[in-house]
Amino acid sequence: MASLGTDAPPVPGPAAAGPPPAVDAAPDAASVVKKKKNKPRMTGKQMELLGPMLDCEVWPRPYYIEDGLRRLAPYNYTYNTWCKERWRGRQLLEVFDSEFRDRPLAYYKAAMESGKILVNGKPAMPDHVLKNGDLVSHKIHRHEPPVTGEPIGIIYEDDDMIVINKPSGIPVHPAGRYNFNSVVEIMKEDRGRDWLAYPCNRLDRLTSGIMFVAKSATDAERLGAQIRERSVRKEYIARVIGDFPDGEVVCDQPILQISPKLGLNRVRASGKEARTVFKKLAYYPPEVSSPDATVDANQPPSGTEGDGGKPWLNKEGYSIVRCLPVTGRTHQLRVHLQHLGHPIQNDPIYANQRVWGISLGRDDPDAKENTDDDILTRLNRMGKEEVADAVAYHDEMVDEYNRRKAEKMSGELCEVCDTPLYTDPGEQELCLWLHSLRYEDAGGAWKYVSPLPKWALPPAGTSGPTEVGSIDALVEAVKDDPQMV
Repeated sequence: MASLGTDAPPVPGPAAAGPPPAVDAAPDAASVVKKKKNKPRMTGKQMELLGPMLDCEVWPRPYYIEDGLRRLAPYNYTYNTWCKERWRGRQLLEVFDSEFRDRPLAYYKAAMESGKILVNGKPAMPDHVLKNGDLVSHKIHRHEPPVTGEPIGIIYEDDDMIVINKPSGIPVHPAGRYNFNSVVEIMKEDRGRDWLAYPCNRLDRLTSGIMFVAKSATDAERLGAQIRERSVRKEYIARVIGDFPDGEVVCDQPILQISPKLGLNRVRASGKEARTVFKKLAYYPPEVSSPDATVDANQPPSGTEGDGGKPWLNKEGYSIVRCLPVTGRTHQLRVHLQHLGHPIQNDPIYANQRVWGISLGRDDPDAKENTDDDILTRLNRMGKEEVADAVAYHDEMVDEYNRRKAEKMSGELCEVCDTPLYTDPGEQELCLWLHSLRYEDAGGAWKYVSPLPKWALPPAGTSGPTEVGSIDALVEAVKDDPQMV
């Protein structure tokens, strides 16, 4: 790996003047054959069934850029999956009703009767009983949600890997309702049909910043192991509520997952060890940090639909904070910032008084102010849109969040498939103010630093830092920690 300190030039992306016509698509091969390493390979019969489904692919992708968003014209697509153990002996319609709830039962019944849902390549009626080895296919007219039109930045590239600056709002891999609108597929569109991406580290869809993409599976394994070494230091940047304390702040509160279903975490004395170093880069008081003064209007005025009527998000101004995670717990930075009384300003769960009360969960390691049941009960009492807002940070809930809040139904139906159409997501629904800023080797062999995101720059007409300095002061604060080299 080499060192680079310059800004990243963008990857050019395809941008047509308007939407191209709908086109045919092959099934998602990666999702079809994905399996654990210890599972046996597919049998000859299974390959024979699957082969015809993999013969064609949409190329070029039907991308177009409009209103600052990367869009896809609707296209024909086939989902394929092998019969799961829990499906065996159950009727086809019953399985679709319980496993795939994004469409009504009447749709699935009609799709089976019209031949859009197949078993082993042949039409299957609703009462068809599934058995081991069955290949279930579902032909649809696919509508993907739009993502930001911001290009993927290239920080460094050599023969083995690419270091990218991932925009917020784009998932890394195809997942859920996202397929071609994913990092690996967008990069393939630019680099060629046969090009394959091998991501070495992971960022949530809403988080932006540095990612390593290998050019082969061998390189991915090698680079991934290196990135996971304790000798690699990572730094994030966050925009948080209020005036963060000066100096290096070390938070070593343990973190406990209180709801596996929602991925909800909090500081609890009985949780797992976690440690983070924080350092304020800048503070912008309310009079200069109003939405009208910011470089990019990510944050709407208090009380508007965009912020859900949450005036507490603006009343204290905000700080830009550097974050050095010593351990790597799930959502560690968000939880520790909340515990310190300075949650990420647009975090839909940890900066939500409807969930955590006036104190926003500050300094409550024993759950005396808010018990676990209190938090979960409040989530259950909230309306569906509010619950979707609250749990949106969790990967498994993102699709539901988009469906209910960020992409409100427009009231129109697709002329081809009668699928309900959605309005565009707002800019504030496409991003979390948390950015992966830096990766570096502790011995100084290599370093990669991205530019600061727009939301971390000084408000218009205000002076403030536009880049960060050395990470040494943050490391010095935990130099005696055996986990920090």
